Amino acid sequence: YLRFNCPTKSTNMMGHRVDYFIASKAVDCLLDSKWAKAKKGEEALFTTRESVVDYCNRLLKKQFFHRALKVMKMKPDKDTKKEKEKGKAESGKEEEKKSKKESSKDEKTKKEKEKKKDGEKEECKKDETPGTPKKKETKRKFKLEPHEDQVFLDGNEVYVWIYDPVHFKTFAMGLVLVIAVIAATLFPLWPAEMRVGVYYLSVGAGCFVASILLLAVARCILFLIIWLITGGRHHFWFLPNLTADVGFIDSFRPLYTHEYKGPKADLKKEEKSESKKQQKYDSEEKSDSEKKEEEDGKTEATRNSGTEGSGGERHSDTDSDRREDDRSQHSSGNGNDFEMITKEELEQQTDEGDCEEDEDEDTESRPSHEKS
Repeated sequence: YLRFNCPTKSTNMMGHRVDYFIASKAVDCLLDSKWAKAKKGEEALFTTRESVVDYCNRLLKKQFFHRALKVMKMKPDKDTKKEKEKGKAESGKEEEKKSKKESSKDEKTKKEKEKKKDGEKEECKKDETPGTPKKKETKRKFKLEPHEDQVFLDGNEVYVWIYDPVHFKTFAMGLVLVIAVIAATLFPLWPAEMRVGVYYLSVGAGCFVASILLLAVARCILFLIIWLITGGRHHFWFLPNLTADVGFIDSFRPLYTHEYKGPKADLKKEEKSESKKQQKYDSEEKSDSEKKEEEDGKTEATRNSGTEGSGGERHSDTDSDRREDDRSQHSSGNGNDFEMITKEELEQQTDEGDCEEDEDEDTESRPSHEKS
C-alpha cells in the first residue's frame, strides 16, 4: 500500500533510475489509511506519528528502502565565466539603450503613463481570471547519494525505494498479450466458422482504412480544382478534420468549410484595422484635449488671483472718471458752462438786460390802468 499510494518522484542515482519519497508524506499516507482506524474489537495499528515512524524503521531494516542525501549541483567555472561576460555585454548594451531612450522620454512621458495604467488594469484582470499561466519558478538541480546514517526520521528527509514489485495491471496486460500471440500462431487449428468470421473482419477493416486514405486524397484534389478555377479566392475543404489530431467522431465534423479570400475580404480587413486605429487616435486626442482644458483652467485661475489687487485700483479710477463725465453732462444740460467774455460783451449784455426790465415794467403798468 505504501509503495503505490505514497507520492513519489523519479531521478538518477549512481547511474540508475530510481523512485524516491519524502518521510513526512509517507507518515501522512499511513495515518490516512484503513490501518489508522479502529475496527470492532480491534485496535488501530497506527495511532500517532511516532508509531508510524517505528513501523517505517522496521521496513528500512528489512531493506524496502534506504535513506539518501540531496546534493545540489554546482555550475562549472566555464559557465560562470561565460555568464559574467554575457552580463557585462548586456549591461553595456542596456546603458546605450537607456541613453537613447532618455532623450525621447520627455516627449512621450504622458502617453507612456496612460499606457502603463491601462496595462496594469489588464494585468490585474488577467491575474484574477482562473486558468491563467503563472510564471515558471527556477528549480535548483540536485543529485542523490547514499546516506551514512540509515535511520527513518519524520521530516523532509529523502528515501529511495528498493522494493519494486510488478503492478497487477502490468502483469495482466502482459498475460493478455502473450495469450493473443499464441492464439494468432494457432490460427490454422481454429474452427472453420471462426476463420471465416476473422477473414470478413479483416477485409472490412482493410476497406475502411483504404476508404479513409482515398477520402484524404480526394479532398485535396477537390480543393486544388476549386482553388485553380476561382484563382485562389475560394478555399473549400471537404471533411477538414479528417487528418487532424482529434477523436474518431470529431474527425468527421464539420462536413465542409468554405472561406473567401478575395479583394472584398481584404478591403473588409483593412476597414476594420483602420476603424480600430481611428478609435485609438480619437481616444488619444480626447485625453490630450482634456489635459489642455485642465491646464488652461489652472492658468486662468492663477491669472484671476493675481489681477484681483490691481483690479480694485482700476475700478476706483474708472469710477472717478465716470463721476466727472456725469457732472460735465449735468452742467451742460443745465446751461452752467463757463466761457471767456470780453468787457464790451459784458456791457452790451447789461444794457440789454436794463432795456428788458423797463419793458417789463411798462407791460405790468398797462393792465393796471386798464382795470382802473
